[in-house]
Amino acid sequence: MLGIGSTRRRYWLLKRALDVVMASLAAISVTPFAAIIAVAIKLDSPGPVIYSQERIRSTRMSVGPKTAWRLSPFRFYKFRTMIDNAPADLHRDYMAAYIAGDEDRVAELQTAEESDGSYKLADDPRVTRVGRLLRKTSLDELPQLWNVLRGDMSLVGPRPALAYEVDNYDDSHFARFAAPGGITGWWQVNGRCETSFQDMVDLDLDYVQRQSTLLDIKILAATVPAVVSGKGAG
Repeated sequence: MLGIGSTRRRYWLLKRALDVVMASLAAISVTPFAAIIAVAIKLDSPGPVIYSQERIRSTRMSVGPKTAWRLSPFRFYKFRTMIDNAPADLHRDYMAAYIAGDEDRVAELQTAEESDGSYKLADDPRVTRVGRLLRKTSLDELPQLWNVLRGDMSLVGPRPALAYEVDNYDDSHFARFAAPGGITGWWQVNGRCETSFQDMVDLDLDYVQRQSTLLDIKILAATVPAVVSGKGAG
């Protein structure tokens, strides 16, 4: 359990209401487009349309007049962008180097074609043709609207981490979990894969400290141009 902070019940209630209303409207509006994506995935490569994996979420708990955060695993959904049953070894090694700030190892694991200075795996051999387009446009993340409706995540918050990523965290990194995980967030609209891991943590901590309905709306508004530009996506 993470450290205890002050309770802001009105903000949390409004945040959840905003999540439910906006995620419901978004899910209804993208359903026809999601059906087209599903067909494209099936035609491109064998395997399921939806990919799920275990990630770590933080759940808010009231302890008297205070709020605490408990970490627990949950099933995280995406449109499948990789070959079926793709091994995780490459990504696991890459994330260990990225979190440790090992620039030499990061460069070694990136392909020779990756020369734009971003922190992402370029030309990952596990990614399908349709998968590359979905990642570039962030359309692979549409099924996370279901996670939001279930209460696993919020529309806005720090990106939920994989369990093997958390295994590489030091004590200071866990403070980013003092907020519900989100589909988009302060990091996503401020560089995304173009930032170092420590930069990502710093942006998440800034969000945690400044959480408000106005900031959430600002991030949601900034997400659209960030997705359209494709900046930092991959």
